[in-house]
Amino acid sequence: DSLLQEMGVIEDELNEIKKCCEAQNPNTKVIAAVPAMVRIEIEKTSFKKVVCCLMYPQEYPHSPILMELKSKTLAPKLLEGLTVVTEKECKKILGKPQALFVVKFLSKFIDENPLCCCSDEIAKVKSLLGPDDVLKLSQKSSTVTITVNKESYFLSCKVTIPHNYPQDRVNVEATACNFPRVFRVWFVENCKELARRCVEAPLKPKPNQPPFVAKPSLQEAVSFLVNSVQRYPLEQCQICRQRLFPPDPANAIHNEKAAAHVERVYCGHAYHHDCLILYLKSPPFTGGKNCPGCGNRIYHEKWKVTPELAEARWASEQAKARELGDVVDFVRDLNIEDHKEHHVN
Repeated sequence: DSLLQEMGVIEDELNEIKKCCEAQNPNTKVIAAVPAMVRIEIEKTSFKKVVCCLMYPQEYPHSPILMELKSKTLAPKLLEGLTVVTEKECKKILGKPQALFVVKFLSKFIDENPLCCCSDEIAKVKSLLGPDDVLKLSQKSSTVTITVNKESYFLSCKVTIPHNYPQDRVNVEATACNFPRVFRVWFVENCKELARRCVEAPLKPKPNQPPFVAKPSLQEAVSFLVNSVQRYPLEQCQICRQRLFPPDPANAIHNEKAAAHVERVYCGHAYHHDCLILYLKSPPFTGGKNCPGCGNRIYHEKWKVTPELAEARWASEQAKARELGDVVDFVRDLNIEDHKEHHVN
């Protein structure tokens, strides 16, 4: 009698799943609903996709339903934790049908936790942070707020995860920073550019390059931000080898034309403004000027001069200096002659 009663409960639940599951739980699809297994797919987006496999144990529904969660996109650690939480919830309703409850619970979890699609990336970002850095999650606004500190310098930013992540890129916005404006802009704009490259195919792909496939952009962008903030407060000028930024951020130079203003070139190395200009204006010029730190060609928006023009300008300046020297020598010699004539008279 007990077995027949259990089979009756299961049969009724299977009929209800076939009849009501997809209607009551949008974005679900019943793959199988037989006594041996219930298999239901929950797909909010192509990345927020879970397959829920349920099996009926003996003494069901007085024993919790057996479940296995599968996903090709969500992190295994997240699925393990979600399985444990769902099983605990099922134990609260023992004696009642549980399959539809499980589907509804999982669907609601995905809706209320949009950051579940990047939990693995968030864990990797956390591993990059120092003891004084801060990372906060907001499931309600689908944002990750990060504050990175190095010495007395810091940058705080808010990273918004779009609904259709990772097909759409993350958006990065600086909320507070005590670096000079040039570096604050560079940090954020490079984050955005790295994120864009993760989801948009290059305009001119390389020959024999495989078809472009969008990839997650959170870790790519935020890792750059963390590494940069941790790097530059102690970076040295590639010419004078002195520390670029003063120990106290209040003394940082914000005037972009000042001698000690920090300039970053394309390769990522940085220089004091006057050190860079002097280096770029000094020979040799053949093949362009290379960064002493890495050997790469120096590109900078303030210096868009060809090697030939730079050499011509330097030669012109040297010629002017020689002419001025000749004039100075002539005046000096003239003064000496006048002094001699005056002494004779």
